[in-house]
Amino acid sequence: MIITLKIGRAKKYKDSHMEEQEDKSKLYVGNLPYSVDDNELSRIFSEVEGVKVVEAKVITDKYNPNRSKGFGFVTCETPEMADAAIKAMNGKDVGGRSLTVNVARPRRSDDRGRV
Repeated sequence: MIITLKIGRAKKYKDSHMEEQEDKSKLYVGNLPYSVDDNELSRIFSEVEGVKVVEAKVITDKYNPNRSKGFGFVTCETPEMADAAIKAMNGKDVGGRSLTVNVARPRRSDDRGRV
């Protein structure tokens, strides 16, 4: 009888747990006017006192990259800045639309972009 052992590196609980934690400085911004682009999104959030935007990205249609999907993500320098941005911007009217702003949730490993 031959026994074959597969030896591999086990993933530590801490590592896998950390990957699933939310990045509290990254925000989901929903209900954006379709005219808003990355620069405009960054400008809108940079106007909030005490908030420094590291990155702003409007999500576009994969078949028509000039067409916004009406949502995006803003990354602030710190979680405290992100919290201030949420308080200032959630529900704020931009281009006739009321924004939805909250901490972005991490994508699940089984998420394929379907609703």
